[in-house]
Amino acid sequence: MTTGRVNPAHLLDHQGITGLRSVHYNLIEPALVEAAVVRGEGKLGLGGAFLVSTGQFTGRSPKDKFVVRTPSVEDTIWWDNNGAMAPEAFDRLHADMLDYMKGRDFFVQDLYAGADPEHRLDVRMVTELAWHGLFVRHLLRRPAREELDSFVPSWTVINCPGFKADPARHGCRTETVIAMNFDKRLILIGNTAYAGENKKSVFTLLNYLLPEKGVMPMHCSANHAPGKPEETAVFFGLSGTGKTTLSADPGRVLIGDDEHGWSDRGTFNFEGGCYAKTINLRREAEPEIYDTTHRFATVVENMVYDPDTLVLDFDDASLTENTRCAYPLEAISNASANGLGGHPKNVIMLTCDAFGVMPPVARLTPAQAMYHFLSGFTAKTAGTERGVTEPTPTFSTCFGAPFMPRRPEVYGKLLQEKIARTGATCWLVNTGWTGGAYGTGRRMPIQATRALLTAALDGSLATVPFRKDPNFGFDVPVSVPDVDETLLNPRDTWADKAAYDAQARKLVGMFAENFGKYVPFIDEDVKAAALG
Repeated sequence: MTTGRVNPAHLLDHQGITGLRSVHYNLIEPALVEAAVVRGEGKLGLGGAFLVSTGQFTGRSPKDKFVVRTPSVEDTIWWDNNGAMAPEAFDRLHADMLDYMKGRDFFVQDLYAGADPEHRLDVRMVTELAWHGLFVRHLLRRPAREELDSFVPSWTVINCPGFKADPARHGCRTETVIAMNFDKRLILIGNTAYAGENKKSVFTLLNYLLPEKGVMPMHCSANHAPGKPEETAVFFGLSGTGKTTLSADPGRVLIGDDEHGWSDRGTFNFEGGCYAKTINLRREAEPEIYDTTHRFATVVENMVYDPDTLVLDFDDASLTENTRCAYPLEAISNASANGLGGHPKNVIMLTCDAFGVMPPVARLTPAQAMYHFLSGFTAKTAGTERGVTEPTPTFSTCFGAPFMPRRPEVYGKLLQEKIARTGATCWLVNTGWTGGAYGTGRRMPIQATRALLTAALDGSLATVPFRKDPNFGFDVPVSVPDVDETLLNPRDTWADKAAYDAQARKLVGMFAENFGKYVPFIDEDVKAAALG
């Protein structure tokens, strides 16, 4: 049985998918919600949100991602960071997954990855779960209905949460697998229902393809001033550093909250929706994101709720800290209609410093920007990956190492070139701890972070006095209106100054040790920035 809008000339047989019980093509949101409820995949919540638990996996499985090692990518993949799978093992995995699919129902969504038609990717998502179809319909970009008649996928993603891989037979690590084959333009996902794997697999793909076109792929959120796309800002950062929260400024136009490209024409969103964390979410602080959790067809993932009243518990992390909601961009009133912006005027790198050493904001030179971009220092927050239960200091190069198939210097040099060409101002913003390290200090006040960002984006921060940070050599403001001056000098927030100095020396040493692996590949000015 086939249902939904489909181009008959491009059915699933182009990928060898045959013998399915039924295929549902390009169902719209009400039909996907209905199918998911009927199939028992989750529950209809207040306002029509779809409430679902992803079971065993409530975060990404980065160690189970693989790239098929073929001659076409042998010399361009960063193999130290990407697991390799033999072509023969992938072929066995593909054949076994196709056999698993026979006699089952599947949901197909034909979607775009990228708001800029010149650089977008046409992706066919084939999902075993109806709600995964709903999720990717939110998170990628939806073609107009008439465009589906001529849609031809350039890549296909097949996601079968019920399929278990065989490490010995399929050349993987566990029964969970995410395998990407560039020669076959095919991604296979098995044994995980965590929906984020769908979008991150496409992001990884774009991270490989776009640099060849001179486009910088970015793990960042982005917004611009109302009516002024030339005043675009991008916010780099890992999950939990504030990309979604800080870019969702009601006084600015939201381009997107997670993944963007920077081309010769400007900034463009890869996605058509948002995937926001909901743990401790409050309507008072983030009213529009909060309201999406009671919106029809929003996917509410791994949140605890009252079984009788369906009231969501935003503070209950018993399933995971990584509770989330997925919704289309149009759910946010100030979202961009076209997902496009100008060249970034401000580049903001968000870090969650669990050591309590970093200031709340610092101005970076272009060389310092590349240094901190390649370093990607932050703390992984609880829940975003399996096994992370408390903030863990880490260096995730380019603020997104798990999604970087090429060597970090490729992205670093692209960023450095674009900053030099456009004259963008770069800032490092710490949303982590102050007054002590994790466990003794406190999180940076969100009000202070917002005030500093507002000053950076409207240009007033550039006019205040600055001092040179003794640890990292970047410029730190001495005083900013509406911000406690004590916060601006982290050492002043610590009761034990000697303890701060020791912590700072430790962190600087960690930076230096981590950055050593990039020294052979970078320019002298970046090496100088590394020395502070």
